Amino acid sequence: MNNLLNKRRAGILLHITSLPGTGEQGDLGQDAYYFVDFLKNSGLTVWQTLPLGMTHAEGSPYACLSAHAGNPSLINIDNLIKVGWLNVHDRVSEASKEDKSFLIRKAYQGFLARAEEHDKADFAHFCRAKAYWLDDFALFIALREEFGGQCWNQWPEPYKERDVRVIKEARKRLKDAIDCIKFEQYVFFRQWMELKAYANLRDVLLFGDIPIFVSYDSADVWANRDVFKLDDAGEMTVVAGVPPDYFSATGQRWGNPHYNWQTLIENGFDWWLKRMETLLEQFDIIRIDHFRGFEAAWEIPANEETAINGKWVKAPGKPLLQAIQDEFGQIPLVAEDLGIITPEVEELRDEFNLPGMKILQFAFGSGPDNPYLPDHHEKNSIVYTGTHDNDTTVGWADKLGDHERYHVYEYLGFPSTTLNCALIQAAFRSVANLAVIPMQDILELGTEHRMNIPGTCHGNWLWRFQWEQLTSERAEKLAHWVELYDRK
Repeated sequence: MNNLLNKRRAGILLHITSLPGTGEQGDLGQDAYYFVDFLKNSGLTVWQTLPLGMTHAEGSPYACLSAHAGNPSLINIDNLIKVGWLNVHDRVSEASKEDKSFLIRKAYQGFLARAEEHDKADFAHFCRAKAYWLDDFALFIALREEFGGQCWNQWPEPYKERDVRVIKEARKRLKDAIDCIKFEQYVFFRQWMELKAYANLRDVLLFGDIPIFVSYDSADVWANRDVFKLDDAGEMTVVAGVPPDYFSATGQRWGNPHYNWQTLIENGFDWWLKRMETLLEQFDIIRIDHFRGFEAAWEIPANEETAINGKWVKAPGKPLLQAIQDEFGQIPLVAEDLGIITPEVEELRDEFNLPGMKILQFAFGSGPDNPYLPDHHEKNSIVYTGTHDNDTTVGWADKLGDHERYHVYEYLGFPSTTLNCALIQAAFRSVANLAVIPMQDILELGTEHRMNIPGTCHGNWLWRFQWEQLTSERAEKLAHWVELYDRK
Protein backbone atom coordinates (compact mmCIF):
# COMPACT_ATOMS: atom_id res chain seq x y z
CA MET A 1 0.00 0.00 0.00
CA ASN A 2 1.39 3.42 -0.93
CA ASN A 3 2.01 5.75 1.99
CA LEU A 4 -0.37 8.39 0.61
CA LEU A 5 -3.23 5.88 0.93
CA ASN A 6 -2.13 4.39 4.24
CA LYS A 7 -3.98 6.79 6.52
CA ARG A 8 -7.55 7.93 7.06
CA ARG A 9 -8.48 10.69 4.63
CA ALA A 10 -11.57 12.23 3.09
CA GLY A 11 -12.11 14.03 -0.18
CA ILE A 12 -14.57 15.26 -2.76
CA LEU A 13 -15.23 14.10 -6.32
CA LEU A 14 -15.62 17.15 -8.54
CA HIS A 15 -14.48 17.55 -12.12
CA ILE A 16 -12.80 20.80 -13.16
CA THR A 17 -15.64 21.57 -15.60
CA SER A 18 -18.10 21.54 -12.67
CA LEU A 19 -16.44 24.48 -10.93
CA PRO A 20 -18.22 27.87 -10.92
CA GLY A 21 -16.93 30.62 -13.17
CA THR A 22 -17.80 33.01 -15.98
CA GLY A 23 -17.14 30.76 -18.99
CA GLU A 24 -19.27 27.96 -20.38
CA GLN A 25 -17.56 25.49 -18.03
CA GLY A 26 -15.27 25.52 -15.02
CA ASP A 27 -11.55 25.96 -15.63
CA LEU A 28 -8.17 26.34 -13.91
CA GLY A 29 -8.84 29.87 -12.74
CA GLN A 30 -9.48 31.43 -9.35
CA ASP A 31 -12.46 29.21 -8.52
CA ALA A 32 -10.20 26.14 -8.62
CA TYR A 33 -7.97 27.79 -5.99
CA TYR A 34 -11.02 28.74 -3.91
CA PHE A 35 -12.06 25.09 -4.01
CA VAL A 36 -8.65 24.00 -2.71
CA ASP A 37 -9.06 26.54 0.11
CA PHE A 38 -12.50 25.11 0.90
CA LEU A 39 -11.05 21.59 1.07
CA LYS A 40 -8.21 22.74 3.32
CA ASN A 41 -10.54 24.63 5.65
CA SER A 42 -12.82 21.59 5.93
CA GLY A 43 -9.99 19.20 6.76
CA LEU A 44 -10.39 17.39 3.44
CA THR A 45 -7.12 16.24 1.87
CA VAL A 46 -8.14 14.74 -1.49
CA TRP A 47 -9.65 16.31 -4.62
CA GLN A 48 -10.71 13.69 -7.17
CA THR A 49 -11.38 14.74 -10.76
CA LEU A 50 -12.29 12.99 -13.99
CA PRO A 51 -9.72 12.67 -16.82
CA LEU A 52 -8.27 15.98 -18.04
CA GLY A 53 -7.93 15.10 -21.73
CA MET A 54 -9.03 17.01 -24.82
CA THR A 55 -12.56 15.78 -25.46
CA HIS A 56 -14.54 15.18 -28.62
CA ALA A 57 -17.70 17.15 -29.39
CA GLU A 58 -19.87 15.21 -26.91
CA GLY A 59 -17.61 16.30 -24.06
CA SER A 60 -16.89 12.92 -22.47
CA PRO A 61 -13.59 12.99 -20.56
CA TYR A 62 -13.39 9.24 -21.20
CA ALA A 63 -13.13 9.67 -24.99
CA CYS A 64 -10.28 12.03 -25.80
CA LEU A 65 -8.10 13.06 -28.72
CA SER A 66 -4.95 12.11 -26.82
CA ALA A 67 -3.91 10.00 -23.85
CA HIS A 68 -1.40 12.72 -22.90
CA ALA A 69 -2.69 16.15 -23.95
CA GLY A 70 -4.69 18.35 -21.62
CA ASN A 71 -8.03 19.90 -22.48
CA PRO A 72 -7.50 23.50 -23.73
CA SER A 73 -11.06 24.31 -22.64
CA LEU A 74 -9.80 24.13 -19.05
CA ILE A 75 -7.27 26.93 -19.63
CA ASN A 76 -8.08 30.10 -17.70
CA ILE A 77 -8.03 33.26 -19.83
CA ASP A 78 -7.60 35.67 -16.91
CA ASN A 79 -4.25 34.03 -16.18
CA LEU A 80 -3.07 34.77 -19.72
CA ILE A 81 -3.95 38.43 -19.20
CA LYS A 82 -2.23 38.44 -15.81
CA VAL A 83 1.08 37.17 -17.22
CA GLY A 84 0.92 39.78 -19.97
CA TRP A 85 0.52 37.52 -23.00
CA LEU A 86 -3.05 38.65 -23.74
CA ASN A 87 -4.38 42.19 -23.73
CA VAL A 88 -7.55 42.96 -21.80
CA HIS A 89 -9.14 44.62 -24.85
CA ASP A 90 -8.67 41.37 -26.83
CA ARG A 91 -10.97 39.51 -24.49
CA VAL A 92 -14.34 38.29 -25.70
CA SER A 93 -17.18 36.68 -23.76
CA GLU A 94 -15.80 33.10 -23.76
CA ALA A 95 -19.29 32.00 -24.74
CA SER A 96 -17.86 28.98 -26.55
CA LYS A 97 -14.80 26.80 -26.94
CA GLU A 98 -14.15 28.64 -30.21
CA ASP A 99 -13.92 31.94 -28.32
CA LYS A 100 -11.38 30.47 -25.93
CA SER A 101 -9.39 28.95 -28.78
CA PHE A 102 -9.28 32.37 -30.48
CA LEU A 103 -8.02 34.00 -27.29
CA ILE A 104 -5.32 31.38 -26.80
CA ARG A 105 -4.09 31.98 -30.35
CA LYS A 106 -3.98 35.71 -29.57
CA ALA A 107 -2.07 34.93 -26.38
CA TYR A 108 0.46 32.93 -28.40
CA GLN A 109 1.17 35.98 -30.55
CA GLY A 110 1.53 38.01 -27.37
CA PHE A 111 3.85 35.37 -25.94
CA LEU A 112 6.10 35.54 -29.00
CA ALA A 113 6.17 39.34 -28.81
CA ARG A 114 6.32 40.03 -25.08
CA ALA A 115 7.18 36.94 -23.01
CA GLU A 116 10.18 37.02 -20.72
CA GLU A 117 13.20 35.05 -21.89
CA HIS A 118 12.86 32.56 -19.02
CA ASP A 119 9.26 31.82 -20.12
CA LYS A 120 10.38 31.26 -23.71
CA ALA A 121 13.13 28.95 -22.45
CA ASP A 122 10.56 27.12 -20.33
CA PHE A 123 8.32 26.64 -23.37
CA ALA A 124 11.24 25.30 -25.41
CA HIS A 125 12.12 22.88 -22.60
CA PHE A 126 8.48 21.73 -22.41
CA CYS A 127 8.44 21.00 -26.15
CA ARG A 128 11.65 18.98 -25.91
CA ALA A 129 10.59 17.06 -22.79
CA LYS A 130 7.15 16.17 -24.20
CA ALA A 131 8.25 15.59 -27.80
CA TYR A 132 7.56 11.83 -27.50
CA TRP A 133 3.84 12.59 -27.63
CA LEU A 134 3.56 16.33 -28.33
CA ASP A 135 5.05 16.29 -31.85
CA ASP A 136 2.56 13.74 -33.17
CA PHE A 137 -0.33 15.25 -31.24
CA ALA A 138 0.24 18.79 -32.52
CA LEU A 139 0.50 17.56 -36.10
CA PHE A 140 -2.59 15.39 -35.62
CA ILE A 141 -4.70 18.32 -34.39
CA ALA A 142 -3.40 20.63 -37.14
CA LEU A 143 -4.27 18.04 -39.82
CA ARG A 144 -7.62 17.31 -38.21
CA GLU A 145 -8.49 21.00 -38.43
CA GLU A 146 -7.28 21.15 -42.04
CA PHE A 147 -9.51 18.19 -42.93
CA GLY A 148 -12.63 19.66 -41.32
CA GLY A 149 -12.58 17.69 -38.08
CA GLN A 150 -12.83 14.30 -39.79
CA CYS A 151 -11.58 11.18 -38.05
CA TRP A 152 -8.08 10.27 -39.27
CA ASN A 153 -9.33 7.20 -41.14
CA GLN A 154 -11.21 9.58 -43.47
CA TRP A 155 -8.14 11.64 -44.34
CA PRO A 156 -6.45 11.39 -47.75
CA GLU A 157 -4.55 8.12 -47.93
CA PRO A 158 -0.98 9.52 -47.58
CA TYR A 159 -1.94 11.34 -44.36
CA LYS A 160 -3.93 8.43 -43.01
CA GLU A 161 -1.01 6.09 -43.66
CA ARG A 162 1.60 8.60 -42.42
CA ASP A 163 3.59 8.62 -45.64
CA VAL A 164 7.07 9.82 -44.60
CA ARG A 165 7.42 12.43 -47.35
CA VAL A 166 3.89 13.80 -46.89
CA ILE A 167 4.21 13.97 -43.11
CA LYS A 168 7.55 15.80 -43.38
CA GLU A 169 5.98 18.32 -45.75
CA ALA A 170 2.95 18.76 -43.47
CA ARG A 171 5.14 19.51 -40.45
CA LYS A 172 6.83 22.25 -42.47
CA ARG A 173 3.64 23.63 -44.07
CA LEU A 174 1.65 23.68 -40.83
CA LYS A 175 4.51 24.82 -38.58
CA ASP A 176 2.72 27.95 -37.28
CA ALA A 177 -0.43 25.98 -36.37
CA ILE A 178 1.65 23.19 -34.82
CA ASP A 179 3.65 25.62 -32.69
CA CYS A 180 0.43 27.28 -31.47
CA ILE A 181 -1.02 23.88 -30.51
CA LYS A 182 2.17 23.12 -28.58
CA PHE A 183 1.85 26.49 -26.84
CA GLU A 184 -1.73 25.61 -25.91
CA GLN A 185 -0.49 22.44 -24.23
CA TYR A 186 2.30 24.35 -22.51
CA VAL A 187 -0.24 26.75 -21.03
CA PHE A 188 -2.49 23.91 -19.89
CA PHE A 189 0.33 22.03 -18.15
CA ARG A 190 1.71 25.26 -16.66
CA GLN A 191 -1.67 26.22 -15.19
CA TRP A 192 -2.37 22.66 -13.98
CA MET A 193 1.03 22.29 -12.29
CA GLU A 194 0.60 25.67 -10.59
CA LEU A 195 -2.74 24.49 -9.20
CA LYS A 196 -1.20 21.18 -8.13
CA ALA A 197 1.63 23.00 -6.32
CA TYR A 198 -0.92 25.24 -4.57
CA ALA A 199 -2.97 22.22 -3.48
CA ASN A 200 0.02 20.17 -2.32
CA LEU A 201 1.34 23.11 -0.30
CA ARG A 202 -1.97 23.01 1.56
CA ASP A 203 -1.80 19.23 2.07
CA VAL A 204 -4.45 18.56 -0.58
CA LEU A 205 -3.73 15.62 -2.91
CA LEU A 206 -4.97 15.58 -6.50
CA PHE A 207 -6.60 12.28 -7.45
CA GLY A 208 -6.85 11.62 -11.19
CA ASP A 209 -8.43 9.08 -13.49
CA ILE A 210 -6.89 7.13 -16.37
CA PRO A 211 -9.35 5.58 -18.84
CA ILE A 212 -8.11 2.11 -19.65
CA PHE A 213 -8.96 2.58 -23.34
CA VAL A 214 -8.32 5.46 -25.72
CA SER A 215 -10.48 6.88 -28.49
CA TYR A 216 -10.08 5.54 -32.02
CA ASP A 217 -10.11 9.14 -33.28
CA SER A 218 -6.97 10.10 -31.38
CA ALA A 219 -3.35 10.97 -32.00
CA ASP A 220 -2.37 7.78 -30.16
CA VAL A 221 -4.10 5.41 -32.57
CA TRP A 222 -3.10 7.40 -35.68
CA ALA A 223 0.56 7.46 -34.65
CA ASN A 224 0.75 3.98 -33.04
CA ARG A 225 -1.45 1.68 -35.11
CA ASP A 226 0.61 -1.37 -34.19
CA VAL A 227 -0.39 -0.94 -30.52
CA PHE A 228 -4.09 -1.50 -31.32
CA LYS A 229 -6.19 -4.25 -32.87
CA LEU A 230 -6.78 -2.85 -36.34
CA ASP A 231 -6.96 -4.44 -39.77
CA ASP A 232 -4.59 -3.60 -42.64
CA ALA A 233 -6.73 -0.61 -43.58
CA GLY A 234 -6.56 0.77 -40.04
CA GLU A 235 -10.18 -0.10 -39.23
CA MET A 236 -11.40 -1.67 -35.99
CA THR A 237 -12.66 -5.23 -36.18
CA VAL A 238 -13.59 -5.34 -32.49
CA VAL A 239 -14.48 -2.55 -30.07
CA ALA A 240 -14.48 -2.19 -26.29
CA GLY A 241 -17.39 -2.05 -23.88
CA VAL A 242 -19.03 -4.04 -21.11
CA PRO A 243 -21.81 -6.65 -21.18
CA PRO A 244 -25.30 -5.99 -19.79
CA ASP A 245 -25.09 -4.88 -16.14
CA TYR A 246 -26.57 -2.65 -13.44
CA PHE A 247 -26.29 0.40 -15.70
CA SER A 248 -27.66 -0.95 -19.01
CA ALA A 249 -29.71 -3.96 -20.14
CA THR A 250 -27.88 -4.03 -23.49
CA GLY A 251 -24.46 -3.33 -22.02
CA GLN A 252 -22.29 -0.42 -23.03
CA ARG A 253 -20.71 -0.29 -26.49
CA TRP A 254 -17.93 2.22 -25.90
CA GLY A 255 -16.45 1.87 -29.38
CA ASN A 256 -12.78 2.17 -28.33
CA PRO A 257 -10.15 0.02 -30.04
CA HIS A 258 -8.69 -2.89 -28.12
CA TYR A 259 -4.97 -3.21 -27.47
CA ASN A 260 -2.66 -5.43 -29.45
CA TRP A 261 -1.17 -6.84 -26.28
CA GLN A 262 1.39 -8.97 -28.11
CA THR A 263 3.02 -5.86 -29.58
CA LEU A 264 2.95 -4.14 -26.20
CA ILE A 265 4.57 -7.13 -24.52
CA GLU A 266 7.31 -7.24 -27.15
CA ASN A 267 8.24 -3.58 -26.63
CA GLY A 268 8.13 -3.76 -22.84
CA PHE A 269 4.79 -1.90 -22.55
CA ASP A 270 6.59 1.28 -23.63
CA TRP A 271 3.38 3.04 -24.73
CA TRP A 272 1.73 2.37 -21.36
CA LEU A 273 4.80 3.46 -19.39
CA LYS A 274 4.92 6.78 -21.22
CA ARG A 275 1.21 7.26 -20.57
CA MET A 276 1.70 6.57 -16.88
CA GLU A 277 4.60 9.04 -16.77
CA THR A 278 2.28 11.83 -17.93
CA LEU A 279 -0.35 10.97 -15.32
CA LEU A 280 2.16 10.73 -12.49
CA GLU A 281 3.31 14.25 -13.26
CA GLN A 282 -0.24 15.55 -13.07
CA PHE A 283 -1.61 13.66 -10.06
CA ASP A 284 -0.70 12.35 -6.61
CA ILE A 285 -3.12 9.39 -6.84
CA ILE A 286 -4.37 7.68 -10.02
CA ARG A 287 -7.48 5.56 -10.50
CA ILE A 288 -7.35 2.97 -13.29
CA ASP A 289 -10.81 3.16 -14.82
CA HIS A 290 -12.23 -0.27 -15.76
CA PHE A 291 -9.39 -2.07 -14.00
CA ARG A 292 -10.92 -5.45 -14.79
CA GLY A 293 -9.85 -4.86 -18.41
CA PHE A 294 -6.29 -5.55 -17.28
CA GLU A 295 -7.35 -9.14 -16.56
CA ALA A 296 -9.86 -9.63 -19.39
CA ALA A 297 -11.76 -7.19 -21.60
CA TRP A 298 -15.12 -7.44 -23.36
CA GLU A 299 -14.57 -7.53 -27.13
CA ILE A 300 -17.55 -6.67 -29.32
CA PRO A 301 -17.58 -7.22 -33.09
CA ALA A 302 -17.34 -3.75 -34.64
CA ASN A 303 -20.51 -4.31 -36.69
CA GLU A 304 -22.66 -4.97 -33.60
CA GLU A 305 -24.91 -2.08 -32.49
CA THR A 306 -25.03 -3.13 -28.82
CA ALA A 307 -22.61 -4.76 -26.40
CA ILE A 308 -24.63 -7.94 -25.95
CA ASN A 309 -22.79 -10.18 -28.42
CA GLY A 310 -19.24 -9.88 -27.16
CA LYS A 311 -16.75 -12.11 -25.41
CA TRP A 312 -14.14 -11.84 -22.67
CA VAL A 313 -10.55 -11.82 -23.97
CA LYS A 314 -7.61 -12.19 -21.60
CA ALA A 315 -5.16 -9.34 -21.04
CA PRO A 316 -1.61 -9.39 -19.58
CA GLY A 317 -2.44 -7.35 -16.49
CA LYS A 318 0.20 -8.90 -14.26
CA PRO A 319 3.23 -8.22 -16.47
CA LEU A 320 1.88 -4.74 -17.28
CA LEU A 321 1.47 -3.78 -13.61
CA GLN A 322 4.86 -5.32 -12.86
CA ALA A 323 6.43 -3.20 -15.60
CA ILE A 324 4.78 -0.08 -14.14
CA GLN A 325 6.01 -0.98 -10.66
CA ASP A 326 9.53 -1.70 -11.93
CA GLU A 327 9.64 1.65 -13.71
CA PHE A 328 8.03 3.90 -11.09
CA GLY A 329 8.11 1.98 -7.81
CA GLN A 330 5.20 1.69 -5.38
CA ILE A 331 2.97 4.39 -6.85
CA PRO A 332 -0.53 5.23 -5.56
CA LEU A 333 -2.73 3.38 -8.04
CA VAL A 334 -6.39 2.64 -7.36
CA ALA A 335 -8.38 -0.14 -9.05
CA GLU A 336 -11.86 0.76 -10.30
CA ASP A 337 -13.11 -2.76 -9.60
CA LEU A 338 -16.82 -2.29 -10.28
CA GLY A 339 -19.06 -4.32 -12.56
CA ILE A 340 -18.49 -7.99 -13.33
CA ILE A 341 -15.55 -8.79 -11.07
CA THR A 342 -14.14 -12.31 -11.07
CA PRO A 343 -11.80 -13.97 -8.57
CA GLU A 344 -9.02 -13.49 -11.16
CA VAL A 345 -9.59 -9.71 -11.17
CA GLU A 346 -9.55 -9.61 -7.37
CA GLU A 347 -6.37 -11.69 -7.33
CA LEU A 348 -4.66 -9.27 -9.74
CA ARG A 349 -5.77 -6.27 -7.66
CA ASP A 350 -4.62 -7.84 -4.42
CA GLU A 351 -1.29 -9.10 -5.77
CA PHE A 352 -0.28 -5.48 -6.36
CA ASN A 353 -1.99 -4.32 -3.17
CA LEU A 354 -4.23 -1.84 -4.99
CA PRO A 355 -7.19 -0.30 -3.16
CA GLY A 356 -10.56 -1.16 -4.64
CA MET A 357 -13.81 0.83 -4.56
CA LYS A 358 -16.81 0.42 -2.25
CA ILE A 359 -20.00 2.13 -3.46
CA LEU A 360 -22.64 2.51 -0.77
CA GLN A 361 -25.48 2.88 -3.27
CA PHE A 362 -24.67 -0.71 -4.32
CA ALA A 363 -24.68 -2.02 -0.75
CA PHE A 364 -28.39 -2.51 -0.21
CA GLY A 365 -31.13 -4.58 -1.80
CA SER A 366 -29.37 -7.94 -1.49
CA GLY A 367 -28.17 -10.12 1.37
CA PRO A 368 -25.87 -9.49 4.35
CA ASP A 369 -22.89 -10.78 2.34
CA ASN A 370 -23.01 -7.79 -0.04
CA PRO A 371 -19.34 -6.69 -0.35
CA TYR A 372 -20.29 -3.01 -0.48
CA LEU A 373 -21.86 -3.03 3.00
CA PRO A 374 -19.59 -1.19 5.47
CA ASP A 375 -19.26 -4.39 7.54
CA HIS A 376 -17.21 -5.86 4.69
CA HIS A 377 -14.95 -2.90 3.91
CA GLU A 378 -11.19 -3.17 4.25
CA LYS A 379 -8.72 -0.44 5.18
CA ASN A 380 -7.06 -0.71 1.79
CA SER A 381 -10.10 0.54 -0.11
CA ILE A 382 -11.93 3.73 -1.06
CA VAL A 383 -15.54 4.22 -0.06
CA TYR A 384 -17.95 6.39 -2.03
CA THR A 385 -21.62 7.21 -1.62
CA GLY A 386 -21.78 7.13 -5.44
CA THR A 387 -19.63 7.98 -8.45
CA HIS A 388 -19.95 10.23 -11.51
CA ASP A 389 -21.82 7.36 -13.20
CA ASN A 390 -24.41 7.01 -10.43
CA ASP A 391 -27.52 8.99 -9.64
CA THR A 392 -27.00 11.48 -6.85
CA THR A 393 -27.66 9.97 -3.43
CA VAL A 394 -30.78 12.14 -2.99
CA GLY A 395 -32.03 10.91 -6.38
CA TRP A 396 -31.14 7.32 -5.52
CA ALA A 397 -32.92 7.53 -2.18
CA ASP A 398 -36.05 9.02 -3.78
CA LYS A 399 -36.34 5.97 -6.05
CA LEU A 400 -36.10 3.36 -3.28
CA GLY A 401 -39.14 1.25 -2.58
CA ASP A 402 -40.54 1.09 0.96
CA HIS A 403 -38.87 -2.26 1.68
CA GLU A 404 -35.46 -1.08 0.40
CA ARG A 405 -35.76 2.19 2.28
CA TYR A 406 -36.55 0.36 5.51
CA HIS A 407 -33.55 -1.95 4.95
CA VAL A 408 -31.20 1.03 4.54
CA TYR A 409 -32.56 2.80 7.59
CA GLU A 410 -32.45 -0.38 9.67
CA TYR A 411 -28.86 -1.13 8.67
CA LEU A 412 -27.80 2.43 9.49
CA GLY A 413 -29.51 2.31 12.89
CA PHE A 414 -32.61 4.37 12.00
CA PRO A 415 -30.81 7.73 11.81
CA SER A 416 -32.83 10.89 12.34
CA THR A 417 -31.12 12.57 9.37
CA THR A 418 -31.83 12.24 5.66
CA LEU A 419 -30.55 9.15 3.87
CA ASN A 420 -28.12 11.41 2.02
CA CYS A 421 -26.51 12.61 5.25
CA ALA A 422 -26.66 9.14 6.79
CA LEU A 423 -24.84 7.61 3.82
CA ILE A 424 -22.12 10.27 3.92
CA GLN A 425 -21.63 9.58 7.61
CA ALA A 426 -21.53 5.83 6.92
CA ALA A 427 -18.79 6.46 4.37
CA PHE A 428 -16.81 8.60 6.80
CA ARG A 429 -17.29 6.02 9.57
CA SER A 430 -16.09 3.13 7.35
CA VAL A 431 -12.71 1.50 8.03
CA ALA A 432 -11.75 2.32 4.42
CA ASN A 433 -8.71 4.58 4.48
CA LEU A 434 -10.19 7.05 1.99
CA ALA A 435 -13.77 8.29 1.81
CA VAL A 436 -14.74 10.32 -1.28
CA ILE A 437 -18.08 12.07 -1.65
CA PRO A 438 -19.39 13.51 -4.94
CA MET A 439 -20.00 17.24 -4.66
CA GLN A 440 -23.67 16.73 -5.55
CA ASP A 441 -24.08 14.71 -2.34
CA ILE A 442 -22.30 17.34 -0.26
CA LEU A 443 -24.84 19.84 -1.63
CA GLU A 444 -27.79 17.40 -1.20
CA LEU A 445 -28.88 17.68 -4.84
CA GLY A 446 -31.35 15.52 -6.77
CA THR A 447 -31.29 13.47 -9.97
CA GLU A 448 -31.35 16.48 -12.29
CA HIS A 449 -27.82 17.30 -11.08
CA ARG A 450 -26.16 13.98 -11.92
CA MET A 451 -22.99 14.09 -14.02
CA ASN A 452 -23.44 11.16 -16.39
CA ILE A 453 -25.93 8.49 -17.42
CA PRO A 454 -23.90 5.54 -18.77
CA GLY A 455 -24.97 4.28 -22.16
CA THR A 456 -26.24 7.71 -23.27
CA CYS A 457 -24.41 10.23 -25.44
CA HIS A 458 -26.22 13.51 -24.87
CA GLY A 459 -26.76 15.85 -21.93
CA ASN A 460 -23.87 14.49 -19.85
CA TRP A 461 -20.79 16.15 -18.30
CA LEU A 462 -22.49 19.54 -18.03
CA TRP A 463 -23.24 19.88 -14.31
CA ARG A 464 -21.74 22.80 -12.36
CA PHE A 465 -22.20 24.01 -8.81
CA GLN A 466 -22.43 27.59 -7.55
CA TRP A 467 -20.78 28.92 -4.43
CA GLU A 468 -24.09 30.03 -2.91
CA GLN A 469 -25.11 26.36 -2.78
CA LEU A 470 -22.21 25.66 -0.42
CA THR A 471 -23.76 27.29 2.63
CA SER A 472 -21.79 27.83 5.82
CA GLU A 473 -24.04 25.28 7.52
CA ARG A 474 -23.11 22.58 4.99
CA ALA A 475 -19.43 23.45 5.17
CA GLU A 476 -19.44 23.35 8.97
CA LYS A 477 -21.30 20.02 9.01
CA LEU A 478 -18.75 18.53 6.64
CA ALA A 479 -15.82 19.80 8.71
CA HIS A 480 -17.47 18.36 11.82
CA TRP A 481 -17.78 14.92 10.20
CA VAL A 482 -14.14 15.01 9.11
CA GLU A 483 -13.15 15.68 12.73
CA LEU A 484 -15.67 13.27 14.25
CA TYR A 485 -14.58 10.30 12.15
CA ASP A 486 -10.84 11.02 12.36
CA ARG A 487 -10.29 11.78 8.68
CA LYS A 488 -8.37 15.04 9.10
